[in-house]
Amino acid sequence: MITLRQLRYLSALAKHGHFGRAAEACAVTQPALSMQIRDLERTLGVAVVERRPGDVMLTDVGREIARRGEDILSASRDLVDFARHRSGLLTGRLTLGVIPSLAPYLLPRILPTLQSRFPDLRLELRETQTRQLVEDIKSGALDAAMLALPLGEPDIDTIALFEDLFLLAVPADDPRPASVCVAASDIDQSRLILLEDGHCLRDQALAFCASAARGRNGGAGGTAFGASSLTTVMQMVAGGYGVTLIPQIAADVERRDDRVKLLRLENPQPGRSIGLAFRRTSPRKADFAALGEVVKQSTGAAPVAENQKRRG
Repeated sequence: MITLRQLRYLSALAKHGHFGRAAEACAVTQPALSMQIRDLERTLGVAVVERRPGDVMLTDVGREIARRGEDILSASRDLVDFARHRSGLLTGRLTLGVIPSLAPYLLPRILPTLQSRFPDLRLELRETQTRQLVEDIKSGALDAAMLALPLGEPDIDTIALFEDLFLLAVPADDPRPASVCVAASDIDQSRLILLEDGHCLRDQALAFCASAARGRNGGAGGTAFGASSLTTVMQMVAGGYGVTLIPQIAADVERRDDRVKLLRLENPQPGRSIGLAFRRTSPRKADFAALGEVVKQSTGAAPVAENQKRRG
């Protein structure tokens, strides 16, 4: 009979492609992991890995077994969650992912409330890009994630939290008054500074400025600069190197720099829908609903429908 341990080890091997790194990720010795994989092969009567000097590759059968094993591991984690979290809302361990353009601005607003209302909650956070967050939700490495919607993933459910409108950040010596509303056509695309590839905020900014931004330095504006954090982009704007689009959630923090001025954009105002994503099969939907309510109350943002009217 195959075991969950064997499936976990196979999953790690599929992810890392190396016995040593897979063993380190599973907190076991390499011989112990290798032995479990060989036991799995004997039980199934097939080779699941192709052993080569320096690395390892899954066979075709091994990849399919690993894929199906992920479903089993996910179901087993959901079963444990169901048993552990029946005593009350938001108790025990909850692993939450957040995109980088949201985490430093939203977390300080919600963490004090969570600590106060749910003292038995043990929150574990991971900040990374949307693609990785989605993969981690599917694999069970994360319980939920806060990110931009829509996702278009059939195995993932979402709760809409709030609409996050975009502002145009320009150097403080820009001649336009702070009261002006800027049209998309008035943005100097050659000076547009964006986050590096993989960040959803970059894609959303390019979608807004698509017709003028495409074909210029891969859509990254007039510089070859690509940053992994919005704070770094804002420092470039403050230094006079260009302009950028910044989400409203970040405005209170980033406008503290008097070298930067934030301008509103003309209607329909561009923005992004922020939501909470989780596995459709998760038994913790009541927890996620409670977490969503904390976010909505802590941000003080208008409901999604109201902001959508404003953007239209």
